[in-house]
Amino acid sequence: MGRRIPEDVRITSRNFMTEIKITLPDNSVKTMPIGITSQQVADSIGSGLARAVVVAKIDGNLTDLNNPLEKDCALELFTGDTPEGHDTLLHSTAHLMAQAVKELFPDTKVTIGPTIENGFFYDFDVDVAFSDEVLAKIEQKMKVLAKSGQEIVRQEMSAGDAVKMFNDMGEPYKVEIISQINPEDVISAYTQRDFTDLCRGPHVSNTKKIKYFKLLSTSGAYWRGDEKNKMLQRIYGTVFASKDALKTHLHNLEEAKKRDHRKLGKELHIFAFDDEVGPGLPLWLPNGTVIIEELEQLAKNTERKAGYDQVRTPHLTKGSLYEKSGHLKHYKDSMYPAIDVDGTEYYVKPMNCPHHHKIYAATPKSYRDLPVRLAEYGTCYRYEKSGQLFGLMRVRSLQMNDAHIYCTKEQFKEEFLAVCKLYLKYFDIFGIEKYSMRLSLHNTEGLGKKYVNEPELWLETEKWVKEALQEGNLDFEEVVGEAAFYGPKIDVQVWSAIGKEFTLATNQVDFAIPQKFGLTYTDEHGSGQTPLCIHRAPLGTHERFIGFLLEHFGGNFPLWLAPIQVAVLPVSDKNLKYAHEVTERLKDSGLRVKLNDRADKIGAKIRQAELEKINVMLVVGEKEANEKTVSVRRRFEGDCGVVSLDSLKDQLVEEIKQRRLSHSKETEAAIE
Repeated sequence: MGRRIPEDVRITSRNFMTEIKITLPDNSVKTMPIGITSQQVADSIGSGLARAVVVAKIDGNLTDLNNPLEKDCALELFTGDTPEGHDTLLHSTAHLMAQAVKELFPDTKVTIGPTIENGFFYDFDVDVAFSDEVLAKIEQKMKVLAKSGQEIVRQEMSAGDAVKMFNDMGEPYKVEIISQINPEDVISAYTQRDFTDLCRGPHVSNTKKIKYFKLLSTSGAYWRGDEKNKMLQRIYGTVFASKDALKTHLHNLEEAKKRDHRKLGKELHIFAFDDEVGPGLPLWLPNGTVIIEELEQLAKNTERKAGYDQVRTPHLTKGSLYEKSGHLKHYKDSMYPAIDVDGTEYYVKPMNCPHHHKIYAATPKSYRDLPVRLAEYGTCYRYEKSGQLFGLMRVRSLQMNDAHIYCTKEQFKEEFLAVCKLYLKYFDIFGIEKYSMRLSLHNTEGLGKKYVNEPELWLETEKWVKEALQEGNLDFEEVVGEAAFYGPKIDVQVWSAIGKEFTLATNQVDFAIPQKFGLTYTDEHGSGQTPLCIHRAPLGTHERFIGFLLEHFGGNFPLWLAPIQVAVLPVSDKNLKYAHEVTERLKDSGLRVKLNDRADKIGAKIRQAELEKINVMLVVGEKEANEKTVSVRRRFEGDCGVVSLDSLKDQLVEEIKQRRLSHSKETEAAIE
């Protein structure tokens, strides 16, 4: 068992022979008795921190609050509303749930209980079906256990001893996991009262620190994800540091269900999947195709202004091209199998890069021609395993907002930064208020295996990328070991209006492939040089980005992006002639208009337009027909009064031209 410090230990030098110096984040230093715990340090700082703290970091390493401090150290204390603290709460609550299940159903066999984003799950081998009623009983039991104030204690042992311990406890799944570890390796387990679970930790020091949790749902899950194994029962749950944070999260979960792009895509007739076409191959319906065309127009207009040239490439290519690029070596598992054509292997295109390199090489280049910017909304095909497919977010056919910039070293920073600023422009257009840029770097262990073996070029290009981001005053975080195989990259994460995180785009540096393809330009001295290449895709793919937009806007697209922008609603058949005139005049101005000429009452027509999430509804009756006006209703605004058709047409055309976010705030308020 790990060493336990009694709660009644007095923090005075009389109890200890020596003292240690503890440096806090504000650089203040506390002189404390050796053997003191992080929890006791928190106690000495203040009662509020003492109650809220859940985990500590000692000299950069996360550790339990009841772990004794034996030497001088730097100490950070994390409350449950920090990332470190929240993750600790999630781990600890998963154990609390498993303890509750074991107490309610003693014959249960426990398996694994990892954390996920803002939650956790645990898989159980149990004969009792986890109905909603049973879930409520488990949650109530958890509350009782949490309030009982059980101390949670870490113990370390050899894997061999752990096998014996869990075998004696009758936990075969734990035994199976540990048996794959070297018997001499040291592993850890955590005990709270009579419940012990395998875990690396850290955990909260006492169950009283677990307060605001909720069990969410159940599902079936095969042991280790293998359908040949036994089907287990999985419980999902979540926990937060405060009642308000939990309430907000539960509200957002409900909003996420309403905004699920798969649900909205079906309701709004955006896309469909068909078994005869194949999984992961979306069919874009007319409404979805409108959105695609608007996005492409935005991208192409923006890129033309920024000096890009549009190109097109084939969907099928010889395998030798991907051997040269390195994709067959590094990416083959994500490619469709080869097609044999007259003894030559062809592949459907998984990415556009090699083709753009060939376009660059098709004509000689001088330094005066650089930078060369080649853009394409290219269709690519990637083999995703069936279990990984997810609506539009993980598909096998994708249309990418792709481009490659070929430039000199001197031009690199400016070009790289221009791409990053392009992201910011798009964020503003789509009302994306929260985002982050993650700089993915290489690690030396992967050179020659996971990464191109050019250590000096790696360090040099990573330095350039960092300097470009810093000079552009762009915030970013560094992640070692996640670079592309040919160079460092920026991955862009964005958050939707309800706080759901998405991976949107990437901006990558390629210092190796241009040389492989023999790409050159003639410098001012007449010598041949190899350009750098920047891969970028600010809008990602149509599939993922439209999936994001569906959830971000909740299906309430701004006017410029809405598949149907205006609904014309005649009060009765007597007004159909004028309704047709209004429809045609608006269509002539480039607006997407739907005329509802059904024999329904006007209230039913308005409700139908609301269900279809049409931004502008024009009610036309006898008075409007006589005066050549329209009665305007807008989503989230209601009745906007009567205006002349010409005046309204000009207003709408201008709103579309400016790509205004006319409904962004109203959407959030209305859906809430």
